[in-house]
Amino acid sequence: MCGIVGYIGPKDAVNILMQALYRLEYRGYDSAGIAIINDQQTRIIKCEGKVKKLESLLKKDNVPHGNIGLGHTRWATHGKPNEINAHPHQGCNSEVVVIHNGIIENYISIKERLISNGHHFISETDTEVIPHLIESYYDGNLTLAVQKMQKEIEGSYAIAAISKYEPDRIVAVRQGSPLIIGIGEGEMFLASDIPALLNFTRKVIFLEEGEIATLTSQDVKVINSRGEIVPKEIVSIDWDEKMAEKDGYKHFMLKEIFQEPNIIRNNIENRINKTLNEVEIPELSSLIPQIIKLRKIFILACGSSYYTALTGKYILEEIAHLEVEVDYGSEFRYRKLLLEQNDLVIVISQSGETADTIAALRACQQRGCQVLAITNVKGSTISREANNVMYIKAGPEIGVATTKAFIGQLVCLLLLALYLKQIRDLNISHSLTSEQIVQELLIIPQKVENILLQNANIQRLSEEFYTYHNFLFLGRGFNYPIAMEGALKLKEISYIHAEAYPAGEMKHGPIALLDKSFPVVVLAPWDRVYSKVINNIKEIKARDSRVLTIATQGDLKIKDIVDRVFYIPRTLDILFPLLTVIPLQLFAYYIADLLGCDIDRPRNLAKSVTVE
Repeated sequence: MCGIVGYIGPKDAVNILMQALYRLEYRGYDSAGIAIINDQQTRIIKCEGKVKKLESLLKKDNVPHGNIGLGHTRWATHGKPNEINAHPHQGCNSEVVVIHNGIIENYISIKERLISNGHHFISETDTEVIPHLIESYYDGNLTLAVQKMQKEIEGSYAIAAISKYEPDRIVAVRQGSPLIIGIGEGEMFLASDIPALLNFTRKVIFLEEGEIATLTSQDVKVINSRGEIVPKEIVSIDWDEKMAEKDGYKHFMLKEIFQEPNIIRNNIENRINKTLNEVEIPELSSLIPQIIKLRKIFILACGSSYYTALTGKYILEEIAHLEVEVDYGSEFRYRKLLLEQNDLVIVISQSGETADTIAALRACQQRGCQVLAITNVKGSTISREANNVMYIKAGPEIGVATTKAFIGQLVCLLLLALYLKQIRDLNISHSLTSEQIVQELLIIPQKVENILLQNANIQRLSEEFYTYHNFLFLGRGFNYPIAMEGALKLKEISYIHAEAYPAGEMKHGPIALLDKSFPVVVLAPWDRVYSKVINNIKEIKARDSRVLTIATQGDLKIKDIVDRVFYIPRTLDILFPLLTVIPLQLFAYYIADLLGCDIDRPRNLAKSVTVE
């Protein structure tokens, strides 16, 4: 949520800040602004709306160019999205300018005190207390003033500050919200997320909780909250700027759906020994003693990652024969935690910065549990704090509604299940062998490509259904969580009401909604619950609802009982989620496109939810 960028160096800061803000548009925002220092004068330009509008204002306003500046895209929490509440914010004397991601929880008491001391506030935001507080401590040393400010504020924050009296430095501090420093040649960058920096550098420093960084054009000095210098590792990022471009696709989301075959290949490459038909995950070797005595697995996630986790529960219980409990990261730590040291906790987060999941991770570690992270972003908070990490290997995902990262998470959970089975040396009768699963997994990318070649068929189906206002999605077994993900995708990007249920639960309430104006999307591949799903479809048709079904190639009989069918290749029951989710992603995409929605940046949503 929100985007932070900063620059100090010999180049035009305005140009660099605007490029970086465009790179951060995917995070979700409703206003934008920049601040530039030139000749000890600070100029702030900000507006409600998109970065493009800010760019138009900059062209009209003849903004002076400078070599230091801050930029921000805001997702409203305190105060409506408008020009006054947009960032950057400054104090009474315009000495200090700040941008901020997160929430200052004790801002009311601080604001009341500052007002009683003569400070004047103009916005509704919690952020505005920050420049006033820094200003109250400022005596020519911005780093020291920020350090004193940090001791007073509570909450989640990433803050960057500049002062017209010290135009040779940017001071930044983080607690809970991510902040990254980019290292250049004679220039330094600041950002809340990696894609903002890809045009300029791939050498970065990740700030840890409570750390304060002072950036000049030549170096970076990092201290902790006690003022002690902290040595920092410079990390090389293997993404490049081309990964964050559309490459001829209309939207990033469509590009990312079409990348999914390669995402699967990326995740199985070097993790499957094709000669032995075994899974090899070197990054988890230190977990082997824990795996051998494993009692139970907890999987914690939010949003689409939660539906990945639910699918993972079916997969892990099927293959590894372990009890698995799945919970929302946002709910987990607010109930009685019955964790034991022999339990393994898996946290799933595309960004690695999901605030609720981070808090749940820490709660588990406080109880002595090992935490395995499945994430996409190297150097993210979750990747640094977890005991072990499996990377999704999806590259930057720009579309807010996740697609390729969802697939990457599923593959990681499949590989993990096979790995646990191997380590625990399970020989279970009447179950699939690891060799059977591995062999089929190796050819799944081609089957996904087969589905994508039918892209035009999904587009035509979308044209038939996009005028409806409600949808019900149904699935059973491995495909029930995929039905939930399909409903979420439609909600997220088209703003059409959609909900999902296990197909067997339809009779326990949702069937009351069904009529000819309420279509149902049913996942009905040839699997162990196929006959049950067919019965559910007949119940739907008896209520006059239109039925769109995802079925297996060769299933000609299903055409006689449904209105429309989309065929996917045949595979093992346990691997069907990797195939059934693809048409659902495309279906949501094309409906949203027909409705003219902002697909890559849906309203009110953010790519990385960094506040609770």
